[in-house]
Amino acid sequence: MASKHCDAANMDPDIELLSDEEVEREADGYKEQGNAYYIQKDYAEAFNFYSKAIDVCPKNASYYGNRAATLMMLSRYREALEDSQRAVRLDNAFMKGHLREGRCHLSLGNAMAATRCFQRVLELEPDNSKAQHELKNAESVLEYEKMAEIGFDKRDYRMVVFCMDRALESASACHRFKILKSECLALLGRYPEAQSVASDILRMDATNADALYVRGLCLYYEDCIDKAVQFFVQALRMAPDHEKARLACRNAKALKAKKEEGNKAFKEGAFDAAYNLYSEALTIDPNNIKTNAKLFCNRATVGSKLKKVDQAIEDCTKAIHLDGSYIKAYLRRAQCYLDTEQYEEAVRDYEKVYQTEKTKEHKQLLKHAQMELKKSKRKDYYKVLGVDKNATEDEIKKAYRKRALLHHPDRHSGASAEVQKEEEKKFKEVGEAFSVLSDSKKKSRYDSGQDLEDDHMNMGDFDANNIFKAFFGGPGGFSFEGRPTQTEGWHRM
Repeated sequence: MASKHCDAANMDPDIELLSDEEVEREADGYKEQGNAYYIQKDYAEAFNFYSKAIDVCPKNASYYGNRAATLMMLSRYREALEDSQRAVRLDNAFMKGHLREGRCHLSLGNAMAATRCFQRVLELEPDNSKAQHELKNAESVLEYEKMAEIGFDKRDYRMVVFCMDRALESASACHRFKILKSECLALLGRYPEAQSVASDILRMDATNADALYVRGLCLYYEDCIDKAVQFFVQALRMAPDHEKARLACRNAKALKAKKEEGNKAFKEGAFDAAYNLYSEALTIDPNNIKTNAKLFCNRATVGSKLKKVDQAIEDCTKAIHLDGSYIKAYLRRAQCYLDTEQYEEAVRDYEKVYQTEKTKEHKQLLKHAQMELKKSKRKDYYKVLGVDKNATEDEIKKAYRKRALLHHPDRHSGASAEVQKEEEKKFKEVGEAFSVLSDSKKKSRYDSGQDLEDDHMNMGDFDANNIFKAFFGGPGGFSFEGRPTQTEGWHRM
């Protein structure tokens, strides 16, 4: 015997068949037990008893509906969707079945299918508040999908992440939305977050090509190119037509090869070739922030070797812009600043390095830059005399003789008061410079950045005439335009 609800035709013929009423009573008993466990939130046991009820009466729509509700609580939405669809096939007027099917579709990210289900509920019961609410959620998800698509095309990845977060509030089990979010997180440089999302998906579905691609993308952008390629290859194995994985794999291999060529040329001293190879590598993938930061820093190193110091500074700045924590770029730029006597900028970079990594070496570099900055703020006596910092004693004497005669007050006695004042000032500076650089002790203190006042030399009371007289041998030892030198008559400076 069989009813429209319960099918006993496949039972063993040697077993005495139960009546329809007895079968229904048995199935209802299982259902009631399932309900009791459901109320207690023991969804695993509820699932088991609803399954027993279905085994006894496989054509009862409400049993499938109940099991679908339980599966939804267990976040097993695909199975729940199948049960919901069976329920409405058995009973197209089963409102809860349509509602649950819609919720499953929405949770899985199929908002269009969900919309149709909720509309069917409203056809059956126009005032159903749950269906009205869920319909609005489905429509919102559709709108967020459109906004995300536009945002991705415009490379507005933050907008995409925002839209996907909103959409996932209703479509919590949608892998497609999660993958899009994680890809955009990777493109924004938020690698740990992106990896976390992709890893969650791979734990549930190890063959998900999109998740494998995103894992590879994160590794690629973190400059772990060999590992990244392995994930791209695995993604292509799962989905041979995965165009993004194919492009990323190609870029990763090309970037690694070009960078290694540049490194090889640099080690061999072929700096021009290395510079060009690093430049070519920088054109491969503008999105690879970390690798490109290293390439800019490498090119800066080559640039400094090629005496392209300004270009090297610019490349270091680009590297820092891409990766603000890149210590090597700060160190390289600081050295370039020192080489070009931009001491304040050098100190700023070394301070940044020392704040990040308080090593003894970084402290010494900072102290050296601070000393150079301090020295740069004093009079540069080497520039005053027009000699190099490594000038010999004889070169310093010759330079003094030339500059002292050039700026001597007697030479400019016929000039305007303004010119005389300026030349007197220069004459005094020349004397100061010679008095320091010609004295080994003072010169050593000056070169090390120490204050000359500590050497009991008050430059404010300095008399340039005494230096001049001592150098040229006193009164009568030198004359301008045939006139005897009147050193005693010169103005004190």
